[in-house]
Formats: sequence, C-alpha cells, structure tokens
Amino acid sequence: MKFINPLPFVTDMERSKAFYRDVMCLKIIEDHGNFVRFENGFALHEGRSLLQTVFSRNPEVNEPYGRNNLVLYFEDPDIWSSFDRIAPHVELIHGIERQTWGQRVFRFHDPDRHILEVGEPT
Repeated sequence: MKFINPLPFVTDMERSKAFYRDVMCLKIIEDHGNFVRFENGFALHEGRSLLQTVFSRNPEVNEPYGRNNLVLYFEDPDIWSSFDRIAPHVELIHGIERQTWGQRVFRFHDPDRHILEVGEPT
C-alpha cells in the first residue's frame, strides 16, 4: 500500500483553488470542478460533494472545514521569499521561527482554516 495525497475538504472551491494557485504558486494539473489536483500531488475536494459521495448525505456547511488538528506541510528552499509572498494574503499563526530541531518554518491558515506550514528543506 502506498499513501498518495491528503484531500482536504473546502467550502468554496474557486476561492481555495485561487489561493493554492496564486498565493502558494501550485500548478493545477486536473480540474474537475469539485476536485482539483496540483502538480505536486496535493489535491482539494469540495466538501459538500465529497460528503455526498462518501456518506450519501449532503449536510449544510456553515463554517470552514479546518479544525486546527491537521498541518499541511510544504517546503521551499527560499523560505524568506515565500514568506514575503504569502504573508500579506493569509492569517499568520506565526512568522518564520527556528524550531527545536533546527529547521525554520512559518505557519498560517488557508481559506478554510486548515493549518499550513512552510519550512526550509532539511
């Protein structure tokens, strides 16, 4: 068995697609409306349609799907440029900090309040 990719639920696919494409600079390689896959294997799924597919129900969604219980981790060798590009467009959790293991990272929320972390490669 091989893990392929996380599949976070999003409330507004167009907003999330624009965020990951324009702010995070990820290239879209598949776009099926309610499902979008990016070049690096990362993918998004519109939450209501995925709940319908998985559970055969379509609940009303009135809040973001992110629950501060999962981190989506990205790396960039030029962490300072990434920070300068991303920080004006997001709700920062914290700026660039050196972690106890020596790596520098910054963390923020995406439009659905999933936690994103960008770190320098170790």
